[in-house]
Amino acid sequence: SMLYVNGKETPYRPDMPLAHLLEELGYDTKRIAVERNQEIVPKSQYETTRLEEGDHLEVVRFVGGG
Repeated sequence: SMLYVNGKETPYRPDMPLAHLLEELGYDTKRIAVERNQEIVPKSQYETTRLEEGDHLEVVRFVGGG
């Protein structure tokens, strides 16, 4: 099954939670924001959000600074 992460076709397992996909892709979930099909996904829902064929995810990394 395929979905899109930042415009790039990405394989995933059906019914995989968003949190697991982010881990597999090497994202630190504490330092990112995720938009799924143009809607922000609250961090509290990463474990319960089930991915579907053709989903479009935009992952934005927060850059620390000071």
